[in-house]
Amino acid sequence: MVRHGGAGVLLAGVLAAGVHADGVPRAPAWPDTALARTEALALLQTLNADLLSHDSATLTLERWCAAHGMASPARVTAEHVHGPARPLPDDLRAQLGIAADEPVAYRRVALRCGGRTLSEAENWYVPSRLTAAMNHTLETTDTPFGKVVRPLHFRRRTLSAELLWSPLPSGWEQAAELPADHAGLLPIPPRLLQHRALLFDGEGHPFSALIETYTDQVLAFEPPSAHP
Repeated sequence: MVRHGGAGVLLAGVLAAGVHADGVPRAPAWPDTALARTEALALLQTLNADLLSHDSATLTLERWCAAHGMASPARVTAEHVHGPARPLPDDLRAQLGIAADEPVAYRRVALRCGGRTLSEAENWYVPSRLTAAMNHTLETTDTPFGKVVRPLHFRRRTLSAELLWSPLPSGWEQAAELPADHAGLLPIPPRLLQHRALLFDGEGHPFSALIETYTDQVLAFEPPSAHP
């Protein structure tokens, strides 16, 4: 089911969208047709299901990047985004089961492949539920969070998975026909999908809350219909 949240590729025969002269990737450029819209929705639903069925978003995006020829080799890197910490949302604090005065640390990373940021992940974690060595590594290095806390034998529980944009209008499956084709490009917003999740240690104690937002760059390849 598609839920609306608040929270490049050129036409066939033209080169897929790449990178501007300043090094910044273009937004995907799909044709604004009923077929392309349907393909975009199917792809987003496929990516969403793949993310939900695997614990590692990094490995899932790596497979996605490889399958759609977005980079060779298709390797996803996690880059630490420095900046002020964002307060932990109250609902996630409650999910972690911690008091209002319990210290919480914050990390933000960008998952990138082929020069494109495919997602941004915000991570709030409870230092008192990690070892001193883990906290030191997290505070002084850019080592991926999952690698640092791997000794906890953690598991992931998704709290919500929300499509922030649908290429087709609500109720399209019951309409007599799909939206008409239009000249030009399909307007794709910068944020397409968002997951909220908790990480639990091997004893079932939650120690981290995540908000992962997937960008328009996950569609930075030619639509399937561009290939005969």
